Amino acid sequence: MLESVGVGQGLVVVHLFCARTPDTDDAAVLNAVKDATETGTQVVTVAVLGHKAQLCFMGLHADAWALRDLQTGLVRAGLDIVDSYVSITELSEYALGLPAEMADMRLNPKLPPPDKPAWCFYPMTKRRNVGQNWYELSFDERKELMYEHGASGRKFAGRIVQLVTASTGLDDWEWGVTLFGEDIGALKETVYTMRYDRASAAYAEFGPFVTGLVGPADEILARV
Repeated sequence: MLESVGVGQGLVVVHLFCARTPDTDDAAVLNAVKDATETGTQVVTVAVLGHKAQLCFMGLHADAWALRDLQTGLVRAGLDIVDSYVSITELSEYALGLPAEMADMRLNPKLPPPDKPAWCFYPMTKRRNVGQNWYELSFDERKELMYEHGASGRKFAGRIVQLVTASTGLDDWEWGVTLFGEDIGALKETVYTMRYDRASAAYAEFGPFVTGLVGPADEILARV
């Protein structure tokens, strides 16, 4: 048996952006998702809007091999993985001291949240420009800016569930941001509002956005 590979505390996360091929077997795709969930993998199935992909399978598990198995199963079912993102859940250095329940929600989220069918994902990185270098700020300065940013996000409590995962050294950007919203307008309003915070306006670089609709795997496949 291959040795389990995890993060010590928290979950490994993979976003698999897929397209159908002439060889795609829906029953085999559903079996791959079923096999994954039976081993404890959380699988969020998304119908993607636009041209960047047709489907996204977002997987979370404490063991990276379980996610590799999900990926293998989807490929063997005839899906083409056109893009992906690898990250981990973490408790940010700015969030140390959170109550245990809140800390566990960040490290071990339960997804997808109920009544949040709108979904988007984007990667981001902090700038290192001359005069705009996030990593030259003191910890106290960074913490103050992140508190302001967090306060903006809390205005959307009940309308949005946000998962920020760390990807420094794991993928091309430093974080991945996944938003689950009550509707697509809530996604737009949240990102628009939070971009005015200085932590974002002065120091954040955003990658491409992917937007979609969350649902049960069988219903998603029937519509895509």
